[in-house]
Amino acid sequence: MTTSTPPPPPPIGQALPAGLDEAVVFRSLFAAYPDGLIVTDAAGRIVLANDVAAKLLDYEVDALIGLSVEALVPDAIRPRHADYRAAYGRAPRPRPMGTQIDLVARKRDGSEVMVEIALSPLQAHGVPYVVAAIRGIGSYPRVRQALQRAHYAEQVAQFGRRAVDARDPAPLVDELPRVVVEGLKAASAAVCLLQANRLDFRVAAALGTRAGELPGDIVPNRPDTLPGRVYAASAPVHGDEAGRSALAVPLLDRGRVVGAIVARADAPARFGADELRFLDALASLLATSLQRAQTEEQLSHSQRLESVGQLTGGIAHDFNNLLTVISGNLQVLEDLPAIASDPFAQQIVGAAARASRRGADLTSKLLAFSRRQVLKPTALDAGMLLRSLADMLRRTLDQRIRIEVDAPPDCPPVLADASQLESALLNIAINARDAMPDGGLLWFACREVPARSPDLPAELAEVEGTSYVAIAVGDTGSGMNDEVKERAFEPFFTTKDAGRGTGLGLSTVYGFAKQSKGAVTLDSGAGRGTTITLFLPGEADAARIEAEPEVAAALPPGLRVLLVEDDAEVRSVAQRFLVALGCQVTACASAEQAGHALRPEAGIELLITDIALGPGLRGTELAELARRKLPGLPVLLMSGYASALLEAPPGWDLLRKPYTRAELGRAMARALAGKSG
Repeated sequence: MTTSTPPPPPPIGQALPAGLDEAVVFRSLFAAYPDGLIVTDAAGRIVLANDVAAKLLDYEVDALIGLSVEALVPDAIRPRHADYRAAYGRAPRPRPMGTQIDLVARKRDGSEVMVEIALSPLQAHGVPYVVAAIRGIGSYPRVRQALQRAHYAEQVAQFGRRAVDARDPAPLVDELPRVVVEGLKAASAAVCLLQANRLDFRVAAALGTRAGELPGDIVPNRPDTLPGRVYAASAPVHGDEAGRSALAVPLLDRGRVVGAIVARADAPARFGADELRFLDALASLLATSLQRAQTEEQLSHSQRLESVGQLTGGIAHDFNNLLTVISGNLQVLEDLPAIASDPFAQQIVGAAARASRRGADLTSKLLAFSRRQVLKPTALDAGMLLRSLADMLRRTLDQRIRIEVDAPPDCPPVLADASQLESALLNIAINARDAMPDGGLLWFACREVPARSPDLPAELAEVEGTSYVAIAVGDTGSGMNDEVKERAFEPFFTTKDAGRGTGLGLSTVYGFAKQSKGAVTLDSGAGRGTTITLFLPGEADAARIEAEPEVAAALPPGLRVLLVEDDAEVRSVAQRFLVALGCQVTACASAEQAGHALRPEAGIELLITDIALGPGLRGTELAELARRKLPGLPVLLMSGYASALLEAPPGWDLLRKPYTRAELGRAMARALAGKSG
């Protein structure tokens, strides 16, 4: 029996030069080849490997021999790899590198390395093996860039998840420098936030050692600082500093620069387009979180102040009715012959009347906070008003307090109630004085703020077609901590010693600004002074605020008046006032009772009714009924309830409680003059 021998392998293509041994050449090629080479049998066991493959996969060559090729396949695809190998064994074919297939090999320690693999079956040469050429491509520029971009994307995604969940942006601000330093392999990073004065940035958080960028440090907003250049350009800025590279991107709030993220590296030209996109993405996430927190804080604060405003309105109603009774009866007492002839009695009544007026002033401030006072807006020269107020304060304040005014001549007129605006500014100035017991700087400024400007508070930024005038009052005093700032506009909240303040100063400023269709902002910090800015409509918006008509005339003798007031004591005082004014009075306790008196034959010439009449019809509804029954009948509405003053139809004359007999007479004269609708 003869045995068959395997056919000789096909020729390589050309004979080796004389004197060269094929085995030696093979071993030399296998060892010197620049890519990793692994030879596997039909079962997928490694039978040969070169040093390059061992180094790439972090094995010793001997440790690779006999190892299943599946050990070099990542865990995620290992269950499927045996099927791939079996299918390849049934139809082996050469597969070159550069097929753009993303392949990953598993190293000895379980980590992974990106590779390209070429397969060369040797069966056609009579050898039952497959050669795998493996090339590590992690160092390729395109691959390195792709890996870096993936790294940046993962860092941004992780920070974004935290930003979405965070209700407080402070931890995000603190964390961001670490994300930048680790993501960019930078030497240092800092988050700089623009101060309210726009003259400085404060370093809110930083990582890495670099002078001038420690948390709490101040960086001037100037062209020679990176944050300053970002502010001026409203765009990212690159910078090289003595062999170092730097990159800064803006934090934007509705297009307005509110801060900057700064990164530095200890090598030149370190930051490119990918690094810029990375910082930009982080800046966008942080700015969104800051803006959301600010909006939520403003909404919460506004809702809380609105609730307090409703409460104070109710207090004002009850208090005003009491004051009407007290002050009214004091006026009646004052006219009695026995009192008029007794100096001591006159002194007592006068003291009580003054106390009553102080009580009325208190409720007036509550109404101001509740945004229910009646304003008389006119076009005012803000600059002239500030200069006049500054001149007055220079004569009255401590001479150690320096006063400055910045009022450009092109600042447009502001639409506001002159006395209320002056009172608001004076309240702020008095607070500033108290914050500077050892002297300092008190400054006033005004400027135009166009409609939809990013400089407007969020609540005004979306108002269409309205331009504003910003009037700021600032000081270099002790400032406010966060707790005080949070409550600064609440009525009766004060940090002053007992007896030195009612706590209604800033609350009236808040209410005045809101009722004037504007807003007020407060910027302060412990030890760094306070700036309060009123944003009020420009003159073009005059139609947006109701003005109180100024008309006066004499009352005809014997005027027949229908008085409707549900409070018996207030009704009695009002009836005495009307009799003293020479009127014939029919007094009713309810709208329903008054409805029966509204007959043509009754000869009623004026209806005076409270707005809040308890159960049944309101005073406004009674007035409408009276107009239908007696067309042309003059009507005077009155109320001590804050919100009721705004419920009256436009043009109707209003009288706020408490009122004096003279004020009642003037209001009646206006109504009779036909100015009430």
